[in-house]
Amino acid sequence: MELLKERIRREGKVLPGNIIKVDGFLNHRVDTKLLEALADEFAKYFDISKITMVLTAEASGIALATICAQKYGVPMLFAKKAKSDNIEGGLYQSEVFSYTYKKKVTLIVSHEWLHADDHVLIIDDFMAKGYAMQGLVDLVNAAGATLEGIGVAVEKGFQGGGDKFRASGVPYKALAVIEQADENGILFREDD
Repeated sequence: MELLKERIRREGKVLPGNIIKVDGFLNHRVDTKLLEALADEFAKYFDISKITMVLTAEASGIALATICAQKYGVPMLFAKKAKSDNIEGGLYQSEVFSYTYKKKVTLIVSHEWLHADDHVLIIDDFMAKGYAMQGLVDLVNAAGATLEGIGVAVEKGFQGGGDKFRASGVPYKALAVIEQADENGILFREDD
């Protein structure tokens, strides 16, 4: 998606450790008009008439997932990273390694909100190695729900996470795939 790539070129920064900083428009301060355009783009790739829920992980994917869910007319559910006192009943849990925070976290969703009859579209802001995304897929599978697809705004293609999901047969779309990010700048995969 050229609009997103241009925004990354203009405002994105590469930090040590191959961290792509896009927090001025995607995952800290949020450009809601841009996120609406991303939601519209995902709707071109996924059959949104089938979905009953958009799922993401706490916290930076919430803004994009919320706008997608609103546009598609379904609820948004986010996997929490810590159990709170207001979660009742059973929990679906998946332990994942957070590339951003360099530690293991447990993704948690209440049995109350994810069911076997749900058709889930996973939406997230970023994909690196795919650990958090695999955790979300594991939650969908644990509930016996149907995974209708995975949409990612920005994928770091050089870290392999997206390739694993493309090979899985699950409908997968990344709107901007970064092939290289270093002091020389950011290079995008041309076929996406």
